[in-house]
Amino acid sequence: MSALNVDSIFSRTELLLGTEAVDAFKRLRVIVFGVGGVGGWCAESLVRSGVGHLTVVDSDRVCASNVNRQVMATSRTVGQVKVEALRARLLEINPAADVEAVARVYSAETAATFDLGSFDYVVDAIDSLRAKAHLINAVTRLERPVLVSSLGAARKTDPFRIRQSEFWKVQGDGLARALRRRFRQLGEFPARKFTCVWSDELPAPLGEGGALGSAVHVTAMFGFALAGLVLRAAAK
Repeated sequence: MSALNVDSIFSRTELLLGTEAVDAFKRLRVIVFGVGGVGGWCAESLVRSGVGHLTVVDSDRVCASNVNRQVMATSRTVGQVKVEALRARLLEINPAADVEAVARVYSAETAATFDLGSFDYVVDAIDSLRAKAHLINAVTRLERPVLVSSLGAARKTDPFRIRQSEFWKVQGDGLARALRRRFRQLGEFPARKFTCVWSDELPAPLGEGGALGSAVHVTAMFGFALAGLVLRAAAK
């Protein structure tokens, strides 16, 4: 078997977007916080599009209930550290990519361990309200990274209701409401605008014990939409 010409992986992307865009993607530094049903697919889309450096952050391990929607979750990877399983998959796609796996939770206590200003784009796919609010405030206080954020993808079934809006223009999303309430409680608000991916579909009822049902055809679309926001901006 002949050695892989890595540039050939992106030939169809180059046909669509042009050489300058592909070269720009190679220079990008992107960090994805949360690699579950949304963030993992975003990471895969970025690597398949030729993003040169990607850092993926998540503290969890793959469990059986992840297999229905998370890109790195298979019967073989159950029990593995999510970011390590995802990194292995991404390097199978593009061995030349610089993929860093950080098995750490993002929080107010760990925020200083992340050099957010060294990235071009920050993708927020965090579930925790407290951590999400902290990350949004931290990134928007900086000049450099562009922030894109996922709102609630769980309890949704219709991928055709997914849309993008500036955060303060999102209407009817429970996570957006909770974030706004959190910002008011803190007395701290995002320092600049950022774009969110969200759905205007009414959420399905909670499962037994408050469990959040979710489906890959929705969560993956959220992730692909986030990647699309990054790539579209970088290709300009």
